[in-house]
Amino acid sequence: PRVVIAGGGYVGFCVARALRAQLNLDQVEIAIIDSRAYMTYQPFLPEVAAGSIQPRHVVAPHRRNLDGVTIITGAVTAIDHAGRTVTVRPPTPQSTHERVEPYTLTYDHLVIALGAEARTLPIPGLAEQAMGFKQVEEATALRNRVLTRIEDAASTWDTERRRRLLTFVFVGGGFAGVEAIAELEDMARATVRTIPSIEQRDVRFVLVEGSRRILPELTEELSGYGLQQLRERGIDVRLNTFLSSCVDGHVVLSDGTEFDADTIVWTAGVKAAPVLGESDLPVEARGRVTTLPTLQVARDGVVVPGAWAAGDCAAVPDLTSEDPQATCAPTAQHAVRQAAILADNLVATLTGQGEQSLAVYAHENLGTVASLGI
Repeated sequence: PRVVIAGGGYVGFCVARALRAQLNLDQVEIAIIDSRAYMTYQPFLPEVAAGSIQPRHVVAPHRRNLDGVTIITGAVTAIDHAGRTVTVRPPTPQSTHERVEPYTLTYDHLVIALGAEARTLPIPGLAEQAMGFKQVEEATALRNRVLTRIEDAASTWDTERRRRLLTFVFVGGGFAGVEAIAELEDMARATVRTIPSIEQRDVRFVLVEGSRRILPELTEELSGYGLQQLRERGIDVRLNTFLSSCVDGHVVLSDGTEFDADTIVWTAGVKAAPVLGESDLPVEARGRVTTLPTLQVARDGVVVPGAWAAGDCAAVPDLTSEDPQATCAPTAQHAVRQAAILADNLVATLTGQGEQSLAVYAHENLGTVASLGI
């Protein structure tokens, strides 16, 4: 049998490693498909952007760590579970940009571990001006962008241009946005201290959040503490505010504020991979695949044979919650633990141990950590 793992992030990487450890690779083929050849430790991206951690320290190459597993670099563009096939689009060569034809791959079992991707909105100028913050390449590019803009500002006598160069806007007050702006503000302040021609008051960091508080995953008390820390450092936090437009770097906020900024970072939420909604697999309102606590994909409570899912792209029931409709939060602590249960259950299925041997996933949140630099 062939087990195809769609996605090489936390879930895909951990499932592949666990399957390889428990199964004889002469009797089962394990293939992992991802557009990148490595797993990224996304919680450390703010530290990469600030230069506290080297980019190579937050990635785990698939080939180095998954010996014996078939590694396929490409994007999953279609899933036909009834036909047991996935469509893979190979990467486009950067030198020639020639179109590479997609191909199909058959499987006996499919592990859906596609995670989530950035959710964008049709805001004028957003696609052209904003940077993302979900991959290590984006974190590195943002670091270079901030440092370059500071150096450019130190070399100009144009007051308006300098103000624009030294204005950094982050949209989204969740973990990604708060940690990114806190770490980068810390780095920028340290850099400016070495440049006599720029004063600290010249540097402006703005955090735009549409809800009434930042870090909604935390308690009110901790969220308020985080807000206080950011404001005490001079970060301009705008709550209950939305980005209306940013055409040509001219930022317009819903509260009527307008200013120019040369760096705009979009961290306002994620969504499930769109390919899931276009497949024949069952998905819920948010586009995530519906599963049982055993991590088996299920339609209205009935198992879909040969399909498994976990992580950010899966609506996994939270058995520790008092709410019967609750699902597990999209965090790494859930993903790695779900991956272990999924792998064990898939091994039990492949070795014919029966449904009664399958374990259920139940994990109470251990808490979360937000890095604020300094």
